Amino acid sequence: MSFLESLAARASASNSLLCVGLDSDSQKLPSHLPAKNRVLAFNKAIIDTTADLVCAYKINSAFYESEGSAGIEQLKQTCDYIKSNYPDLPIILDYKRGDIGNTNDGYVRFAFDYLGADAVTVNPYLGAEALKPFLDRADKGIIILCLTSNPGAGEFQNLEVNGKKLYEVVAEKVKSDWNNNHNCLLVVGATRPEELAKLRQLMGENFVFLVPGIGAQGGDIKATVKAGINKSGQGIIINSSREIIFASSDRDFDGASRIRALKTRDEINEAREN
Repeated sequence: MSFLESLAARASASNSLLCVGLDSDSQKLPSHLPAKNRVLAFNKAIIDTTADLVCAYKINSAFYESEGSAGIEQLKQTCDYIKSNYPDLPIILDYKRGDIGNTNDGYVRFAFDYLGADAVTVNPYLGAEALKPFLDRADKGIIILCLTSNPGAGEFQNLEVNGKKLYEVVAEKVKSDWNNNHNCLLVVGATRPEELAKLRQLMGENFVFLVPGIGAQGGDIKATVKAGINKSGQGIIINSSREIIFASSDRDFDGASRIRALKTRDEINEAREN
């Protein structure tokens, strides 16, 4: 089963378009957690309490790489834990890699063959030739940065190129040339619903967007859903990280995360129905 097939199946089974980001910054973890493998312990608790509410988990590799070998090992153990206990839940590695082809070969092996991720985020700047090792993995989701939610995104993404915005050029290139294996998605930030609606029109009903930026970054759930959803009530993966996983630093942090995840999932579904 391809990533997009497993994602659609999971979204239907869980009645959820919510993706929880395991951006488990070791500096923000509850103090009562044990010193050894505390990121893994935190992740397990968050996963166990939210698994029935989500369509995927997104793991940002930076928070694990910053901890050196211990962080990488806990990243691997987190992926293994999801695969062993919730095998129908896709794992997105927020990786944002994009380099020359032989370098990307190494990134591909780490993400897919070592960690077992089902999808990765990539940077389009070096073009399709460089990304070929990713794009050739037809069973995996390749999520291309298009229009991100950070305040400075427009510095390049909104530049005019032959009468179009650069982000539109990227989207059109993905649609026309890069998606031969039907495994491409786009990252479009929740803080830009008007552009998201434009991209939905451009990319068509069957295309899927990863939409970060609700919660701590200020994206509006209702506006995001209305702009990005397709006629089948799917087509978007709405990610929330800090607002859910750091809902509390007390001993009941996992319970607080569940409450926040449930509220977010229900707000998304309410917007889908209205």
